Amino acid sequence: MTNKENNLKKIQGTIESIPENFSILEERIDIALQGKYFSYAQKRKEEKKIDNLSELEDQLNNPNTKLDQKRKILVRLAGQNQIESFRIIERIQKKTKGVIKKWAVLALQESRMVLQSSLLGEQQVFISTGLGGKGQKIRYFFAFRKKDIDTPFTPGQDKIIRIELEDFLSRNDGELEKIRLIDGIAYGLFLFPLKKDLQNNFNIVLEKSNQYGNFLDNGVLITNVQSLSLNEIKDLIN
Repeated sequence: MTNKENNLKKIQGTIESIPENFSILEERIDIALQGKYFSYAQKRKEEKKIDNLSELEDQLNNPNTKLDQKRKILVRLAGQNQIESFRIIERIQKKTKGVIKKWAVLALQESRMVLQSSLLGEQQVFISTGLGGKGQKIRYFFAFRKKDIDTPFTPGQDKIIRIELEDFLSRNDGELEKIRLIDGIAYGLFLFPLKKDLQNNFNIVLEKSNQYGNFLDNGVLITNVQSLSLNEIKDLIN
């Protein structure tokens, strides 16, 4: 078994071990920002119940409060097993913009998980990716290319790809959100159930499309980290 096959097997094993009561972060938040948030959360020491919640909310609403201090407050509130703490984060998340809004989204998700774990008496599993998701589905970016990339897709090839992709996703409880075919490259976004084996199934789209002229390259790019521009895709191909 190659290292690649072994890594894929480990990933699939991890996914299969996830319990049914998992939650997926729906918003698209940069992976680096998520990593920073979880780094803050790991440094948070076990704290007693916060009594001055209104004071902390005032600091969050104060435009003079430094960004880093607001981050620390939100992380601190997220670790509290209190409904009012959750409501404060929720109010901040709704009214703010930019980086602190995304930080508040992560804090709100963590706060929700803390409350659910307490109420249900079992640990909740929270899954986040750069592209987010919906329900129990992960959002993926995909790209594949024509063998003769210097020629555009014909109308017939365009139709074949769309039909086969839609058919594949509908049979697997997936959803196509966006697709573009330009300069010999097909790319877009789709939602796919986390626990279904995407790695070994997506090639069906290419195989079935190639029954009508063998016009697609066998390689495919799939990621849940970020979307790529057409120029970025071309750079990877080159």
